[in-house]
Amino acid sequence: MQPSRILRAAHGEKPNITGFDMAKLRKATGTPRYDPWERAEAWRYTGRFTRANRFKNSLPGLGTAIVAFTAYCAYEHFFMKEEHHGEAHH
Repeated sequence: MQPSRILRAAHGEKPNITGFDMAKLRKATGTPRYDPWERAEAWRYTGRFTRANRFKNSLPGLGTAIVAFTAYCAYEHFFMKEEHHGEAHH
């Protein structure tokens, strides 16, 4: 460890020479009480654009496709028989 770092650690952090304190700035600013863009951004999260509606409409034919594929697999399993006549024909 360098000697200057040892001295700084022993005496605490060196104050900023400009007098600017970042902790005071963060404490003073905080969260704004009024957001001027709040009304302009509100439409993104209401009505048709809510998170649930965005995901619900993302794959519109998936439910129909799953039902059709399941029905086809059931039909193939129960009604289509494989015909084995002993030897394989080439």
